[in-house]
Amino acid sequence: MAANRNLKQVRIENSSPAAPLGMVGGGGGGSGNLKGLRGLETESEAAAAMALVPSKEGGDEEQEVGFTIDIKSFLKPGEKSYTQRCRLFVGNLPTDITEEDFKRLFERYGEPSEVFINRDRGFGFIRLESRTLAEIAKAELDGTILKSRPLRIRFATHGAALTVKNLSPVVSNELLEQAFSQFGPVERAVVVVDDRGRATGKGFVEFAAKPPARKALERCSDGAFLLTTTPRPVVVEPMEQFDDEDGLPEKLMQKTQQYHKEREQPPRFAQPGTFEFEYASRWKALDEMEKQQREQVDRNIREAKEKLEAEMEAARHEHQLMLMRQDLMRRQEELRRLEELRNQELQKRKQIQMRHEEEHRRREEEMMRQREQEELRRQQEGGFKPNFMDNHLLVWPDFVTLEATCQKSVADL
Repeated sequence: MAANRNLKQVRIENSSPAAPLGMVGGGGGGSGNLKGLRGLETESEAAAAMALVPSKEGGDEEQEVGFTIDIKSFLKPGEKSYTQRCRLFVGNLPTDITEEDFKRLFERYGEPSEVFINRDRGFGFIRLESRTLAEIAKAELDGTILKSRPLRIRFATHGAALTVKNLSPVVSNELLEQAFSQFGPVERAVVVVDDRGRATGKGFVEFAAKPPARKALERCSDGAFLLTTTPRPVVVEPMEQFDDEDGLPEKLMQKTQQYHKEREQPPRFAQPGTFEFEYASRWKALDEMEKQQREQVDRNIREAKEKLEAEMEAARHEHQLMLMRQDLMRRQEELRRLEELRNQELQKRKQIQMRHEEEHRRREEEMMRQREQEELRRQQEGGFKPNFMDNHLLVWPDFVTLEATCQKSVADL
């Protein structure tokens, strides 16, 4: 409550373009006012900031001093505006509140992009530009009395957030956002790390709307969504919503019969030898057994993962060898096919050459027969004496006939 009191002593105004947002501290110079300036970690820094603003001179009356901060300074580098993280739930509203009154309640925290009111049930939602502005509005207005009703302000549940598990150590926020952007606009993607900045294998993705979140959940559940070279699919689940800031204050507890019965005894340590100590020890033993079983399950899962990774690495090498063998066989088959094509081409050329030679020989024989017939015809007609070339052509067949006769005689002997 002290933090809220400090914040309520600071006025945040959404002023004209010349002064977009004013944060003005009350007079008097108390330390509580200085601590109420968000973004300034120490009182000395706040005092130095307020000292830069000229104050009115003279008079003992309370004076107002302050400084102007651009509303854009509330956006972190790379932070998107008007996201689901900037959405506030406002409960216990008066039933007769109008939308104008509701917006006027938050007007000094910037221009909202979403305003919804359910008058019958007395609650509403509003979305501001940045998470920081929403935190300031929540801290200042939570518990504020409006028409005799204390307002209840909480951050609205993010219905389009998913938890992503089984992440590789090389996955970053940017890669996670890039991978899930194929399902729809992503407002924020974060890889969870430990206190040393090492990846824990878990993360979360916040979409701008519910349909792309449902699409991502269904696609990743039905298929195997891989983010890196290693075939290690991510596990996507709806994100569990927790309130680790406000918790459950006493004023919101329901005063039931069980509440009063459990509150009869104050906090204490059970005394040895008593009924409380006996059953408290049994509860502790049960918790210890649960812890040991969870540790054993974690060890088994870790060993199974290590074994799976080793098998996956061996299978990858075997797969690469198989691909190399297949490539070698393909190349050998290609060489064999090329050799067959070469042999077929050589055989075809040889056949063509033989046909050409046969054709040439046939033409020569045909020419010789034509000459012989022409010579015989001339001899039969008479009155023509063959020249030396003709005699040579006539002698050649006689010589062939004579040689054949000699071979026949030798055969007969």
